[in-house]
Amino acid sequence: MRAHNPSLTGTCSINRKAALLACAMLISAATGAVHAEQKFGFGQPVTQEDIAAWDINVFSDGRNLPDGSGTVAQGASLYAQQCASCHGAKGEGASGDKLAGGAGTLASSKPVKTIGSYWPYAPTLFDYIRRAMPLTAPQSLSNEQVYAVTAYLLHLNGLVAQDAHLDAKSLAAIRMPNRDGFVPDPRPDVQQQSGSSEKQANDKPLAQPQ
Repeated sequence: MRAHNPSLTGTCSINRKAALLACAMLISAATGAVHAEQKFGFGQPVTQEDIAAWDINVFSDGRNLPDGSGTVAQGASLYAQQCASCHGAKGEGASGDKLAGGAGTLASSKPVKTIGSYWPYAPTLFDYIRRAMPLTAPQSLSNEQVYAVTAYLLHLNGLVAQDAHLDAKSLAAIRMPNRDGFVPDPRPDVQQQSGSSEKQANDKPLAQPQ
C-alpha cells in the first residue's frame, strides 16, 4: 500500500488550476480576435483631403507657407473687424494679449512679450494666426487675409513699412528682433536638427543687455 503524499496532491491541484487558466486565456484571445474582425458601422477611411485639412504646419524657415499675399492696409481693416475687440485698437491689449510694443523689456524685471519683442520667426506668426484666430472662429480666415493681418501686426511693431505687401517669400525674409534670443532645448527627447545653421529653440529668452 502506497502512503498518501499531501504535497503531491497540492501540486496536482495547482497544475490543474494553471491549465484551466491557460485555456480560459486562449478562449478569451480567440473571442477577441473574432470581435476585432467585425465591423461596427461607424467611422470612415481617412482620405488625402482629410489629412490636408490638418497638415497646415508652417515652419520657421517659411516652408509650407501657402500661395497668396496681403497688404498692411488690408490687414488694418481686417484687424479692426476681427481682432481689435480682444487685442486693442493698436495691439495694446484688452481681454486678449498685448501684441505690440515691449522692445528691450525682456531682460527687465517686467518683461513685455509681444510679437515685436519676443516672437522669434515671422512665418510661425502666420501659422498661429491661421490655426487659432480669431478665437471665436479659428481657421476661418483665408490665406490672403492671414497674410494681411500678419503684415499689419508686423507694421504695428515697426518691422515692415506702411506700404508692405507680404507673400511667402517676403514673409520668410523678415528677421525678427528676438530671433537669436533663445537657447537650444536641452531635453534628450528633443531631436536636434542636423546640418542646420540654426538650432532648435525653446521659449527661454537669453538675457539681453540693458
